[in-house]
Amino acid sequence: MKFDIQTKIFTDFESFEPTLKKWRAQGDSVVFTNGCFDIIHHGHVDSLLKSSALGTHLIVGLNSDESVTLLKGRGRPVLNVDARASLLAAFVFVDAVIIFPEETPARLIKQIVPDVLVKGKEYELHEIAGHETVLQNNGKVERLDLVSGISTSELIARIKNLD
Repeated sequence: MKFDIQTKIFTDFESFEPTLKKWRAQGDSVVFTNGCFDIIHHGHVDSLLKSSALGTHLIVGLNSDESVTLLKGRGRPVLNVDARASLLAAFVFVDAVIIFPEETPARLIKQIVPDVLVKGKEYELHEIAGHETVLQNNGKVERLDLVSGISTSELIARIKNLD
């Protein structure tokens, strides 16, 4: 079986909306998580896999290159948005990747209104963008344990220190 991962990548909500409407009409549940996903590692895979188990479809909100630079600083992202989106879309447990230009996905979450919103436990509930939208619509906010000892920033630092 061949996969066309590009069909899972959306540059805005409007291009994704017909897919969402189809899923909703089928009675499917929607899980949403987001991040920069710059240099994907096993911690990302673990959280995405756990997120996908919380509903029928997993949507990943992906920060644009410009928003990653604002959040992480000069020199980031290491991989451009097209590469990051393709890597995420290649996972069979990711159903859609939607690129967003803002620093947080709050606007995108208001448009999608997921049944489940997922972030890591390093965030308190009040720090999770879009949590109000989800809770006001009878959804759930899940905070997952992270894989300890791994982060993209740490990986970049280790790579810079290689001899």
